[in-house]
Amino acid sequence: MSQHRHPGAPGRAGAVPALPDLPEATVARLPEYLRALHALAEAGHETVSSEGLANAAGVNSAKLRKDLSHLGSYGTRGVGYDVGLLVDQIEFVLGLTQRRAVALVGVGNLGHALAGYDGFASRGFRIAALLDADPERVGEEINGLVVRHIDELPRVAAEESISIGVIATPAPAAQAVADQLVAVGVTSILNFAPCVLSVPEGVDVRKVDLAIELQILSFHEHRKASLTALPATGGSALTALPGGLAATDTQEAIGT
Repeated sequence: MSQHRHPGAPGRAGAVPALPDLPEATVARLPEYLRALHALAEAGHETVSSEGLANAAGVNSAKLRKDLSHLGSYGTRGVGYDVGLLVDQIEFVLGLTQRRAVALVGVGNLGHALAGYDGFASRGFRIAALLDADPERVGEEINGLVVRHIDELPRVAAEESISIGVIATPAPAAQAVADQLVAVGVTSILNFAPCVLSVPEGVDVRKVDLAIELQILSFHEHRKASLTALPATGGSALTALPGGLAATDTQEAIGT
């Protein structure tokens, strides 16, 4: 089995790989593989086939094998992948060998729920600080942490070595919060506010917009309903867009 690991995990030996320059699509899938591997380990599995891991992660096996080949992992024919070793590899590549301190700004309904989520700790993250600008929120205790005023961010960031900021504020406040996070040296931001942030080069932003995800699902629902409504005889359904022309065949619909 051609696999490597990082130093520090007991009971496993091997060379330490240079951190690979992975395609973004591969990076986005690695957490899914890690989630699936943790579930397999908890169920007592020591090895897993590429097909089994691909099914657990919701991808096709060819794509999984290509992704893992970037890590130097090829598995063993007839045996598959060593689950524990692959967990080590992926955690190393994702930088999860240390628990990263996270500052959560905005403890409204969404922020409160995020602050109380126990899953972060098991995934390599520590919610180290909760901050808000609302005087009524400051001083509240959530999951063992006391909410501090946003003006304390510079001191909190230094004390807790904050490396990642999470923004769960209303959209109008998000940019100012992002600026404050950048000013104290935070270079990775997870943004739950429904807006686009402007940040300097070198600052990575990931945006989570639940409404957008629902709108995408709405498109798929609309498309499925449209396909279901097509005439059984094979004819074309009436095609129309708001503000456009309706047509009963494809040529008319595209204006030819």
